[in-house]
Amino acid sequence: MSTDPTTAPAGSDGVAGHPVAETVRLRRLGIDTYQEPVIFMPADCAVCRSEGWAAQSRVRITHGDHVIIATLNVVTGDLLADGEAGLSDVAWRMLAARDGDQLVLDPPDPLVSLRAVRAKVYGRRFATDDLRAVVQDIAAGRYSTIELAAFVTASAARGLDLAETTDLTRAMLEAGAQLTWERAPVVDKHCVGGLPGNRTTMIVVPIVAACGLLMPKTSSRAITSPAGTADAMETVAPVTLDLQHMRRVVEQEGACVVWGGSVNLSPADDLIIRVERPLDIDSEAQLVASVLSKKAAAGSTHVVIDIPVGPTAKVRAADAARRLSASLAEVGRAIGLVVQVVLSDGRQPVGRGVGPALEARDVLAVLRGEAEAPPDLRDRALTLAAALLEIGAAAPPGSGREMAERCLVQGGAWRKFQAICEAQGGMREPPRAVLTQPVLSVRPGRIVGIDNRRLARVAKLAGAPASPAAGLEMHAVIGQRVAIGEPLYTVHSQTPGELQYALAYVRRNRDIHILEEFS
Repeated sequence: MSTDPTTAPAGSDGVAGHPVAETVRLRRLGIDTYQEPVIFMPADCAVCRSEGWAAQSRVRITHGDHVIIATLNVVTGDLLADGEAGLSDVAWRMLAARDGDQLVLDPPDPLVSLRAVRAKVYGRRFATDDLRAVVQDIAAGRYSTIELAAFVTASAARGLDLAETTDLTRAMLEAGAQLTWERAPVVDKHCVGGLPGNRTTMIVVPIVAACGLLMPKTSSRAITSPAGTADAMETVAPVTLDLQHMRRVVEQEGACVVWGGSVNLSPADDLIIRVERPLDIDSEAQLVASVLSKKAAAGSTHVVIDIPVGPTAKVRAADAARRLSASLAEVGRAIGLVVQVVLSDGRQPVGRGVGPALEARDVLAVLRGEAEAPPDLRDRALTLAAALLEIGAAAPPGSGREMAERCLVQGGAWRKFQAICEAQGGMREPPRAVLTQPVLSVRPGRIVGIDNRRLARVAKLAGAPASPAAGLEMHAVIGQRVAIGEPLYTVHSQTPGELQYALAYVRRNRDIHILEEFS
């Protein structure tokens, strides 16, 4: 290990007036910090002393051809020896590191784009070049979690006007890979979210593809919800495809349903979302930029966006939905996308299952035409498929619903879904949980409301999405009358501990289903 803190003269390998880069030996610690690269070093190590580094310092790490910037966490005790360093799992993967490798450490360059973030805190607008520089630095991993939080908070509190929102969308689009396709139109859909079980994508994609449109669908995993589309799809087929494999699937079948995180489309977005969710900040401008940058990066030309509206959905009021619709359409037009918004009922979960495997089972029931398939999930999927068929000119105006329903009823959508799964690596049946427990109504009444957020919390405490079979199965919907002891939903779990966590939360939250007494 080099620990010489002497200053390099001009013309040497170092920079005049700055210490020569240090080297340390790597040890694998197996610490998961989600998406944040972290380096762990002993508190009294010579490197930290010579560089003046303390906890939360930013460190540039070089390993062969790989370079990242990580946040320093200081370790006390004997976990690491002087001259050793550990990495979080994500940093380990980014550096393609192995136990015993040598890492080169030095301070990162000053983060110049942060000046624009500080100016935004005090009320100044972002210029186009400001947002381009900020997003490029975020995508390159130069922003720490604290600095990302400052950007997210300043943008939400001070607001971004239409020009700033458009600039942010373009900057996020330009920061990652961009796909192009040999034929057009290329269609896509997105749901703004907030509804457990709203897994329409896995039905819409095969309908649209079977009817002749191109739909290269990249989907997200859950961050704070019980399941994302990628999580549900992964219970029936592989979703972690590289760009080449994704392209082969789309060229062969006209569509795919893959995890967007594996194909590097709008990479800054995933890093921003990582900070937005724990802060519970999701500003309209950042939502617009997030959605549209990913659609444009995937090569889409026409997009249908579902906005559920309800008291516990992400968009809670009709006025907010109209403002968001206008922003999506305006920014979409500015970056070359045709955007159509569909407002939908966001008062309660969609389908019966909440959690990856349970939601996938609902999807399969609809595609297979089973009698017990959830009618609300089927209806929503047909509405969105109809909008895509019409906006993509595969169906004349007003006839998209008939075409979509015919494709579903005659089995074309099911056959196409099977073909997509096989092309992505093979189809399988979703797993089933080993433990279940019904939650019963403690009084009679008519259901007049359901708290989507707290219901989703039950599914997460039961183990979803980390345990794909975990979640819950709905038995009662708004408008239904229930008696004492009648099941409202059933909790599914893979472990007794997670099941008990979920049930304890249910006992503290008896009003997830809001009942009105019989008149």
